Amino acid sequence: MTDSNAHEFTVSELAGSLKRTVEEAYGHVRVRGELGRVTIARSGHIYMDLKDEKAVISTIVWKGVAGKLSFRPEEGLEVIAEGKLTTYPGRSQYQLVITKLEPAGAGALMALLEERRKKLTKEGLFAEDQKRVLPYLPQTIGVITSSTGAVIRDILHRLEDRFPRHVLLWPVLVQGDKAAAQITEAINGFAAMQEDGEIARPDLLIVARGGGSVEDLWPFNEEEVVRAAAACSIPIISAIGHETDWTLLDLVADVRAPTPTGAAEMAVPVRADLVAMLDESGLRLKSGLRRLIETRELALTAARRGLPKPEELLAAASQHFDYVASRLAVGLGRRVERAELSFGRVMAGLRPQTLLSGIVQRTQMVSNLAERLPPTMQRVLTRQQDRLQTSAKLLGALSHKSVLGRGFALVHDKAGKLVTRAASLSDGTQVQLEFSDGDKSAVIGKSGASKPVRRKARPKKQNPEQGDLF
Repeated sequence: MTDSNAHEFTVSELAGSLKRTVEEAYGHVRVRGELGRVTIARSGHIYMDLKDEKAVISTIVWKGVAGKLSFRPEEGLEVIAEGKLTTYPGRSQYQLVITKLEPAGAGALMALLEERRKKLTKEGLFAEDQKRVLPYLPQTIGVITSSTGAVIRDILHRLEDRFPRHVLLWPVLVQGDKAAAQITEAINGFAAMQEDGEIARPDLLIVARGGGSVEDLWPFNEEEVVRAAAACSIPIISAIGHETDWTLLDLVADVRAPTPTGAAEMAVPVRADLVAMLDESGLRLKSGLRRLIETRELALTAARRGLPKPEELLAAASQHFDYVASRLAVGLGRRVERAELSFGRVMAGLRPQTLLSGIVQRTQMVSNLAERLPPTMQRVLTRQQDRLQTSAKLLGALSHKSVLGRGFALVHDKAGKLVTRAASLSDGTQVQLEFSDGDKSAVIGKSGASKPVRRKARPKKQNPEQGDLF
């Protein structure tokens, strides 16, 4: 064993000595480099590698500091980190504990912003055909901004001046590392609301923030915010910063407003202007209707002058009707006379029953026709009907049926021909006797075969209505 005067350290003592030495020597450093690996732990701490072309330093951002960062660290971003150098005895490594982190100039952030813009443009998130039309007069407006800043007051005041609407405020951080997550949650939360829910779903969203540096406005450039706005089913007005400021949210929003106050002006029209416009439109409508009615009246009057009077239109037709009606009476009389002649010609060959039935039918037909004719025609038909009825009664009186009813009979041969002479019949000939109540068959016997019993002649009763058949 070699004797030595060197102090003997334990591993922990040596690690602690090194830690103190490093911290005393590098208690505050400012380092410029490019971010490599970036890991956000569940605890909220951020572990990163800060590197250049020759070396790498492990860094850590504690949770309390991470929540105050103005932007979200990303791999490839050039930054300037301030903090103190320390060691981690558990792994025998040194690391930089960052207390302040900022981009290495606006150029670095703008380069990252341009790269992200190109990526999202290629995906079609900024396409014009994806833009939605803002509702003309939304019932409910959702506002995503800080609840303590002047932005919300400016928006509410402007809405009150122009056209008061129901406003739902979703308060969020508008700066810092946690702002992007809260803005994303607010956009998704409004979009997920039910239209018939207890709280009215907004018809329009306004995402607003006051002016600031590129670092201050960086949460509105985060990819998760842009994608949430692109997927939102509610139209969005972006009002971030001043008129010269722009963010990726401005590109994806349906409308970009130069200021939060301008967003309120875009959201609703001026109520007084609407009232005046409605009054003016009402007056113009009344005036237009009055002119239209006057024009139609003049056109109707002019058309009425060119039309003939109703009696002139009907004069020729009325005269023709009178002429036809006068000829109809004469023609109808002649037609009835011809029908009577034709009826007389066929009457002899018809039996009285058939003849009477035809007369009755014709009489009924004439009666039906008479009911549909004018009074003059009806009088003519009535006279003819009376003549037909008189003829029918006379025919009934002269009919052989009435003679048969008084005890006479008609003799017919086998062929049904009427027999008028006894000489035409020989003994044994079968004949048909027609009585008033029916027919009977008989055979002609020899003359003198039997003597008929003579009956005393009864005095004939004179019937004043009976005419002489001979």
